[in-house]
Amino acid sequence: MNKLRTDPILRFLVLSLAFYGMSTFEGPMMAIKTVNALSHYTDWTIGHVHAGALGWVAMITFGATYHMVPKVFGRDRMHSTPLINLHFWLATIGTVLYIASMWVNGITQGLMWRAINDDGTLTYSFVEALQASHPGFVVRFAGGVFFLSGMLLMAYNVWRTVRVADVAMAEREAQLA
Repeated sequence: MNKLRTDPILRFLVLSLAFYGMSTFEGPMMAIKTVNALSHYTDWTIGHVHAGALGWVAMITFGATYHMVPKVFGRDRMHSTPLINLHFWLATIGTVLYIASMWVNGITQGLMWRAINDDGTLTYSFVEALQASHPGFVVRFAGGVFFLSGMLLMAYNVWRTVRVADVAMAEREAQLA
């Protein structure tokens, strides 16, 4: 358990497995006829896809990047472990905000699109459903900003790690010459 607290590579891996498990449970559930009737063509489906893309694929990629970059460039570790930890939390919060807002929007949209009056006409117009989704779009944007901020921190951290490796290699070559 202590290794999980201190090893950010490992943290990204465990989190990615949690999102993978959640996505692989949610996918077949969304294939159930009654659930599919509610979720089809809504933001819920978009949230499901992004739970896999951001939560599983991106998190495992971040962890692999943080593990491999120091090895490839002959460094003991990444430039900054606190930046890795900050990236972990920005990516986690961003992903949760993003997908949760899409789930809520999707359920709202599905229910509003299915609501009918006694005479068989739709209770809500498409524009009303879109207006109801607006707060979720704002939360989705905020989640994307969190996630993107983490990506920019990772790019900076990788750049600093590679840059230090290049300087160290140049110094070694100068000593050998």
